[in-house]
Amino acid sequence: MRITHLSAECYPAAKAGGLGDVVGSLPKYLNQLGSHCEVVIPKYDSNWFHVNSFKTVYEGSGRIANSDFKFTVEELKSEDLGFTFYCINIPGRTDRPGIYIDPWSGHGYWDELERNITFQIAALDWIRSRDVKPDIIHCHDHQSALVPFMIKHCFVYETLKDIPTILTVHNAEYHGVHDHSKDVLLPDFNPDVKGILDWDGQFNSLAAGLKTCWQITTVSNNYMSELTRSSSGLEQLFSAERSKSRGILNGIDVNVWDPQTDQHLTHNYTIRNRKSGKAKNKEELCKEFKLDKDKPTIAFIGRLVREKGADLIPDLVKNLIAQNLEFNFIILGTGNPQLHDLFEEMNHDCLGYFDSRLEYNEKLAHNIYAGSDFIFMPSRVEPCGLNQMFAMRYGTIPIVRTTGGLKDTVKDISEKDGYGIRFDDFTIEDAEIAMKRAIQLYSNKKMMADKIATIMKLDFSWEKSAIDYLNLYSELASK
Repeated sequence: MRITHLSAECYPAAKAGGLGDVVGSLPKYLNQLGSHCEVVIPKYDSNWFHVNSFKTVYEGSGRIANSDFKFTVEELKSEDLGFTFYCINIPGRTDRPGIYIDPWSGHGYWDELERNITFQIAALDWIRSRDVKPDIIHCHDHQSALVPFMIKHCFVYETLKDIPTILTVHNAEYHGVHDHSKDVLLPDFNPDVKGILDWDGQFNSLAAGLKTCWQITTVSNNYMSELTRSSSGLEQLFSAERSKSRGILNGIDVNVWDPQTDQHLTHNYTIRNRKSGKAKNKEELCKEFKLDKDKPTIAFIGRLVREKGADLIPDLVKNLIAQNLEFNFIILGTGNPQLHDLFEEMNHDCLGYFDSRLEYNEKLAHNIYAGSDFIFMPSRVEPCGLNQMFAMRYGTIPIVRTTGGLKDTVKDISEKDGYGIRFDDFTIEDAEIAMKRAIQLYSNKKMMADKIATIMKLDFSWEKSAIDYLNLYSELASK
């Protein structure tokens, strides 16, 4: 079966969050099951694209509104990713350093919709030209969500209408909402179906995709249920489309995330020598951040945004320090400029307790997973969450809020066979209780060691989820 994935991200080529990890690993596992998966993303002006070699497989021109644009489809020459990788180069649109955000201004690009639509048009024009068509087109988030609409309703793609489309919602906080004047950017379609593009009086890319795709998937069972109650205004639509929706939990690439072979680590380790291995990595980590290795070390890795609950951290850390509790708190990530300023201040004001690196650093992230005792994820919204899975693979215990995929993957230590710490409400009070429970667990050396052994044995690989997707593809292809 031939599956084409369309996405804005794919690790290691382009990654801003979990979407990149998923699109960079699921196709590899599907291929191991006998499928032929390919990934298509925009070609950004970033280092990864500069250091890798590509060959041009297609040259074309598309039309957006009344303007023509040229594009090339380029194939990665290396086969190391485990799947065929294509990128679409659209001069003046994709050839910028940021995936979503202009790194110079810190804001989104002014022509976000034009960038997304030209990418989707170019992808469909290329697919239409190919002798061998995909059996499934798998779209990811709003950046490719107009593909199902265009296949179904734009005259130029009439020949593709029998190809099943899947739309995976990785994060329903972002819809791709614009003014209805943007309708003219799409290829010609019957004006009678213009209402499909509408949600709440605006052009909504994600809503259009949800209405027109053959199948909706989300990245955990719990998140699928949550979307009908909380999806930034799309609750009614998710409820209406429930019959063609299902949650499939994300996995992680256990070959990339393996403390035994991870090339980012100074000290590799296995479950058998986890005690000494983690101790060595913790010593290195605390030296890097100028913290005391004998204290429980708690880390936050990710985007410093409201959705991830990063704004809870400043007051939480200060409250715990005021109560004379002994701990280390490490942050790695980028995001809200105001939070950057706060964390920079805390690097000085909370010396000996707190330190941050306000950057994207893949190597340091791996070392934090290996050297920390706990990973903190206070998310307001967490569709699936991969950080808790990465952390547990490295023997680092998760402290998470009970939401989305965090609820599906973390069982509280108060329950039978529990191995993590959960809190329900997004409040300083609930988070404080969770942190104190973690510090108390750290002081119980035997219990701590038992929980580390438990989490390192858990299986969060893509194998089961890849089979679930393969079964879904087969169902759709047989319709």
